[in-house]
Amino acid sequence: MGAPTVPPLNEQWHDGGFIVSEANGHQSRDQVTLTGGVLVLAGTVLGKVTTSGSLAPLNPAGSDGSQTAAAILHGTRDATQGDRQATVIDRNAEVNASELIWPSGATPAQITTATQQLLAVGIILR
Repeated sequence: MGAPTVPPLNEQWHDGGFIVSEANGHQSRDQVTLTGGVLVLAGTVLGKVTTSGSLAPLNPAGSDGSQTAAAILHGTRDATQGDRQATVIDRNAEVNASELIWPSGATPAQITTATQQLLAVGIILR
């Protein structure tokens, strides 16, 4: 008797799909204000703007706080028309590193630095 044939699973991109594990009871998540003036996809690494406390897509060249990785966006949000409320993973979680969205043009050194910053808040990239 041969091995059964099972078609491969092709999972579509979805909210939270990058999460490997998180703390019980959604303790790994927070509601935040998302800014940036762009459509931000689930899995985007975010930095915290120090003057407003809002989160924006990571900007390694920034000087407003957005250059420091602080969280990962849980679900896609359109912030093109202004600030939006959003759910983020900001502590006590494991995520698939290959499914995260980094800034266009981010160097390996910048990604390594951001990875260490996420680790410092309890987000482990696998």
